[in-house]
Amino acid sequence: MRRALAIAAALAAAPHGIAAQPEGRPMVEWVVPATPAHRPQTPEEAEEGRRSGRKLPPPEVLQPPLDPALPSYAPRGEKLTGTFKGAASDVLAVLAQKWIDRFRKFHPGVDLSISPPYAGSLGAAELAKGTVDFVFVSRELKPDDIRDFKAKFGYDPASIPICGGSYRHFGALDAVAFFVNTENPIEELTFEQIDAIYSTTRHRGKKPISTWGDLGLGGAWADKPVHAYGIKPWNGFEEFVRQRVLSAPGKRGEWRDDIVFEKVVFPMAKRVADDKYGIAYSGLAYLDHPVRVLPLVEASGGAPQSPTYENVALATYPLSRLVYFNVNKSPGKPLAPALREFLRFLLSREGQEVVLEQAIYLPLREGQARSSRAQL
Repeated sequence: MRRALAIAAALAAAPHGIAAQPEGRPMVEWVVPATPAHRPQTPEEAEEGRRSGRKLPPPEVLQPPLDPALPSYAPRGEKLTGTFKGAASDVLAVLAQKWIDRFRKFHPGVDLSISPPYAGSLGAAELAKGTVDFVFVSRELKPDDIRDFKAKFGYDPASIPICGGSYRHFGALDAVAFFVNTENPIEELTFEQIDAIYSTTRHRGKKPISTWGDLGLGGAWADKPVHAYGIKPWNGFEEFVRQRVLSAPGKRGEWRDDIVFEKVVFPMAKRVADDKYGIAYSGLAYLDHPVRVLPLVEASGGAPQSPTYENVALATYPLSRLVYFNVNKSPGKPLAPALREFLRFLLSREGQEVVLEQAIYLPLREGQARSSRAQL
């Protein structure tokens, strides 16, 4: 029998913070099977992914509709030409090629290409060297990637979100969740609280949190320690949480040294399932043991958001992930017209239709696409 994953979804309409068991609070809790346990790629599988792209999982049965506010793509009147060489992560090779093929129908004079080896880090390194013009990366760039690029050019690469990640696809940029033991009665977490549990820098301004009482739990839980589990730097999940929750504009968040670090994401759910006082994070695809996944509050006074498929697809869940187009764009100077037009296409209704057709990643909402277009 497959063990259960209990997900508590907060449905209260009024903003609130964490308190000790408020009476009469409307809640819905449902039980779903834990995901199958996954294993790391073998060296042979990783090499095959670099040569041909990683084998992608089956798509979600349900797919979200496109945001009707996304603008349709209208090619500019000028004739565009040029040859541009790019790179891609192994999980983006198929999608990137579909985008390129669709764009070529509008602009046959523009030659865009990606070629193996497929790997985000390799592509980012080549962008810093100047041997490629762009790179599709299925995560935030590593600090080392940015440092090497800035050392050569004097500014950071432009990282422009071009589509959402997946929902719970193993290896394909699944959304990130924080979770506790199934016996833990806590109902939600705020970004401020996560920062206070996990960081030394505490850029969100809250005092260090060390007990469950600090998080509003009373009774037998009040003096019990918070056992924080995390993923050892550097890791894509770790970097995402660090940037999204622990860091502030111009200030990088730093991890506490009393976190129990794992080298990889795979054991995280088991750690918390076995530890009554544990808390951890991972991608949704790695929840292979019974845990309680918590709704999150990003901004003070905001409504808690559970990592349901709907919330991730609508980009209301704050730890949904993004795919990036990285390019060398000098501050204050425009991109090459063909690359700028390619990005206009990616961020249009027609570009996001390609994402929907592939059915692995999630299309952007118009608010996200508008923010990306502003970077152009």
